[in-house]
Amino acid sequence: MTQPIQSDALGELRIQIDSLDQQLLSLLNQRAKVAEKVGEIKRAEGSPFFRPDRVAQVIAKIEKANQGPLLNAHVASIWREIMSACLALEAPQRVAVLGPQGTFCEQAAVEFFGSAANLIYCNNFDEVFHATAAGTAQFGVVGMENSTEGVVARSLDLFLRSPVHVIGEVSLLVRHNLLRQTDNLKDIEVVLAHPQALAQCQTWLTQHLPHVERRAVSSNAEGARLAAENPTWAALASERAASQFGLHIVAHAIQDEATNRTRFAVICLPQTLATPPASGKDCTSLVVSVPNKPGAVHDLLMPLKNNGVSMTRFESRPAKSGQWEYYFYIDIQGHISQPHVAAALQELQGLCAFYKVLGSYPIPE
Repeated sequence: MTQPIQSDALGELRIQIDSLDQQLLSLLNQRAKVAEKVGEIKRAEGSPFFRPDRVAQVIAKIEKANQGPLLNAHVASIWREIMSACLALEAPQRVAVLGPQGTFCEQAAVEFFGSAANLIYCNNFDEVFHATAAGTAQFGVVGMENSTEGVVARSLDLFLRSPVHVIGEVSLLVRHNLLRQTDNLKDIEVVLAHPQALAQCQTWLTQHLPHVERRAVSSNAEGARLAAENPTWAALASERAASQFGLHIVAHAIQDEATNRTRFAVICLPQTLATPPASGKDCTSLVVSVPNKPGAVHDLLMPLKNNGVSMTRFESRPAKSGQWEYYFYIDIQGHISQPHVAAALQELQGLCAFYKVLGSYPIPE
């Protein structure tokens, strides 16, 4: 094969790039050596290795100093990976996620922790909570809410009795693709996906595959794994899953809502990482119940109004114990360290038969 002709100018620029790459590599390894020393001090002091607030501070400082032409979003991604790689030298972080490889949950974990994190793949969110609470994983990532289909009910139920709390959030733009072994829609008998994904794509499925069975599985990536084993099956999953299991993307972005997003919560035991400090843009999540009497729900909301606290989410779930009729899951703007939020929560707690703060944490831009 004939090699393309390279101009002298292009050759000179490539020499410059090669030289800069060597300088970057040297500087990155110098940074890694300092990070190892930081790890030794943290280990001796017993302080946490992973500090999401510190990651945010470093990235914010780098973005402020960035003069281009690199975009801040790209610079932030690069630095998150640098910090993830350095943290892996200090102490690899074990993170439980919904498996197998290729799930949006995995993608959310990589976005939060970087690709150097040691991911532990679980069959369902029950296992993610258990692995995190038992210490098998230091952190876990679970789906909380979808902009099209609402809350992930199982995650809310699991928070009730789990000792973990929320220390961070990831919001992903979720695009579902139809994947299968062959690059066409012919002879598909079954479409497999997580129930949320099936619901989010029901309009497209009804229009294009009206007589095909829709089968719920534990995750979209599990559906992709199964579709890779059967030529008459297809899956709704990410491009990441298509690459992972060697499948064709037969139809791109078939979710009913173009701006379909899912919120993922990052969880851990309080002794692993305490409540992050206030960032200026925070959310506090809690679950409460009130005695079943007239006006009880109205009374529940008054402490928030009286203290100027905005509520961003209010969901009810049946109480399975029978002692109370409903649990209410509430998200409010602000951090528990802020006086008006603390006052509202103290007043609210006095009205509740059950009261639990799930976490106070920064929310993404």
